[in-house]
Amino acid sequence: MTIGVCLVRLRIPESHSLKDKRQVVKAMTARIRNRFNVSVAEVDENDRWQTAALGVSCVSNSVQHANEVISHVIDYIEGSHFDVEVLGYEVELVHAL
Repeated sequence: MTIGVCLVRLRIPESHSLKDKRQVVKAMTARIRNRFNVSVAEVDENDRWQTAALGVSCVSNSVQHANEVISHVIDYIEGSHFDVEVLGYEVELVHAL
């Protein structure tokens, strides 16, 4: 079993309040969950209104598949119609059991 984990740091330039940020993050996380069948949540930068950190994870039976899923999620975020800028991301693939 392979667990793919990714931390994506985002900048939301059009956000002028925490409410604006929450709307963008909530919509983005819901679409990512539905499209890729992964777990996703805001994991850091909760009190800052123009930055967010999303944690994404998936479980697979192969390292290659987990890496592809995480890569597709990152590509989706970068190419999405959401007004966000990807500041950076870290990917870790862990073989368990």
